[in-house]
Amino acid sequence: MAHAEAPEKLTSPSIDPDEVEKFSRMAAEWWDPESKFKPLHKFNPARIGYIRDALISHFNLEAGVEPLKGLKLLDIGCGGGLIAEPMARLGASVTAVDAAEPNIKTAKVHAEEQGLKIDYRHGTAEQLLAEGAEQFDVVLNLEVVEHVADPDTFLRDCAKLLKPGGLMIVATINRTSKAFVFAIFGAEWVMRWLPRGTHRFDKLIKPEEVRRALTGEGLEVRSPAGVTYNPLKDEFEITGDASVNYMMVAAKAG
Repeated sequence: MAHAEAPEKLTSPSIDPDEVEKFSRMAAEWWDPESKFKPLHKFNPARIGYIRDALISHFNLEAGVEPLKGLKLLDIGCGGGLIAEPMARLGASVTAVDAAEPNIKTAKVHAEEQGLKIDYRHGTAEQLLAEGAEQFDVVLNLEVVEHVADPDTFLRDCAKLLKPGGLMIVATINRTSKAFVFAIFGAEWVMRWLPRGTHRFDKLIKPEEVRRALTGEGLEVRSPAGVTYNPLKDEFEITGDASVNYMMVAAKAG
């Protein structure tokens, strides 16, 4: 019987001087609120507020300039660092991982330009586990589960990276007809916020599927909160409607 190959090791890519300009340009695109990453920028205020409040409540922290100080946080599927940087500014010790090496190089350059210390790694949750990585107080799993090959295994792997007493936050798109209309047809074909084909309807994940995977790893999963676009304000808000975009909090027993 053939044995499966072990995952490759995570790397912390170095950037030589000839690459700095290239990845600075890419960082400028990632951090441009009018670029192809516009939806993530629109999401960010609501997401950051929700995450901050959930962590302060769960860990009984004091609100302030750096309320997350002392927390070790993993941002899995971090992209260009749009969440990793705010989490670092809020005081968390951030490790951020992405399967796309250009994203990691871009994020590293931008963080250095901002004077932020973030441990960026090129790789996957599976590789973190294979390397026996230490566990984290917080695992952020945002807008990534709908893009992986095996969502159930991915969610379980992320749960294994969480310390006892820790908190995972998952954000993704529901697999509903309403989500198809607004998140795929509306965002990709009408508003053109995203390139066509960014999301496949059959890859979208229902809240009960997230719940099943995480409860299987011993996490207590709370009811989803909706993230709803308000066209009058041109912004996203946390609501009770989880039929399109939603976020879920899951706690591991201490």
